[in-house]
Amino acid sequence: MDLPQLPQLLLVGLVLVLGLLAVLVPGAPGTLLVWAGLLWWALHERTSTAWGLLAGATALLLVVQVVKWQLPPRRLRGVGVTRRMVVYAGAGAVLGFVLLPVVGAVPGFVGGVYLCERRRLGTHGEAWASVRAVMRAVGTSVLVELFACLLVVGAWVGTVLWA
Repeated sequence: MDLPQLPQLLLVGLVLVLGLLAVLVPGAPGTLLVWAGLLWWALHERTSTAWGLLAGATALLLVVQVVKWQLPPRRLRGVGVTRRMVVYAGAGAVLGFVLLPVVGAVPGFVGGVYLCERRRLGTHGEAWASVRAVMRAVGTSVLVELFACLLVVGAWVGTVLWA
């Protein structure tokens, strides 16, 4: 990697991270930001690897949108989802993804929700009941979208580091 390319990669990385964070905010276009960041990078790189990654990411993100439409709609008010819980869940998913690549995002997300609720409610039983309610209401659709975006960002990081 040559030095003039570094600022471009940092900006693309920033857009991808903002996209990941936006996935956790209801109504924010997180998936679109992740895809746009990858498109920006592919247009700059113009290699077969970049175009292949963009094509694969596009297909994956489109499939995820179809899957999300099949899931129940988000019902935030009834289950007590707070901003703190969103932060814990997102941090858990990212940490899980890094510690146990790809598959670690799922238990990390659920673990983040559990940790937040355990700190708030105090007991294991109450926290676990709250986790189940949250996952039924909103967790599945957020988790599916976040997992797909983490896969795309992880593939981009891998491509940048090993290309």
